[in-house]
Amino acid sequence: MSADAALAALLDRPLVVLTGAGLSTDSGIPDYRGPHAPARMPMTYGEFVSGPDARRRYWARSHVGWGRMRRADPNPGHHAVARLDPELLITQNVDGLHEAVGTRRMVALHGRIADVVCLGCRATTSRAALHQRLGELNPGWVERHAEVEVRPDGDVALEETDGFVVPGCEDCGGVLKPDVVFFGENVPPARVQRCYDAVDALAASGGALLVAGSSLTVMSGLRFVKRAAKAGTPVVIANRGETRGDPLATYRVEAGCSEFLGALVEARSAVRGA
Repeated sequence: MSADAALAALLDRPLVVLTGAGLSTDSGIPDYRGPHAPARMPMTYGEFVSGPDARRRYWARSHVGWGRMRRADPNPGHHAVARLDPELLITQNVDGLHEAVGTRRMVALHGRIADVVCLGCRATTSRAALHQRLGELNPGWVERHAEVEVRPDGDVALEETDGFVVPGCEDCGGVLKPDVVFFGENVPPARVQRCYDAVDALAASGGALLVAGSSLTVMSGLRFVKRAAKAGTPVVIANRGETRGDPLATYRVEAGCSEFLGALVEARSAVRGA
């Protein structure tokens, strides 16, 4: 489908933007379901809470991966979304790169990998602080696995994790978990409702829903496309590869996120400056 037609449909409308992992690939963070992405199965919530062995596997890999993820820089796509200044940005990403460019109104649907929560007392702390604790308890771990392949969400392809030491909560000794929504968990209802409200408002304002870099495979993102389409709100999807929302899209563009979003920013700026 013509990118020009999709751009024209978005030129002078209020926008809600939904982003997925495809937006961050230009920052060096791989995605789960891109056209060339190998099959990957992230740890589920049920597995994480099943016992210390599973948590050791998770944190041993994530300790290496997060050390690299936190050095990722926002790419032109993140900057373009901030310049679009949508009514609401809904991101499925946990990497914090939208926040890093100062996007004003946003919901991190699945949380942020830079935060840690205790499953016992629910205290939240920074991932940077935990990273330091893990480094002190496991000296040389990151350096010994410096060449291991990075996976999405701060994971790495590391199978041997015996001997890795995982600390408990400093307040209560409870189990620490990244403050993100794992597969098998539900997105907090308040976050979902805020997103629904923003999508619903598009119908009255003549706005559109723009999806960038998401396969919409999981319902956490697809539900907003379904809701917009049911209300008659235009839906534009820009993604490399097919998405589960394609049958609902008003316009479907096969394009990289940075490329399409950059073109949209330029086109909207030209119209407003005319």
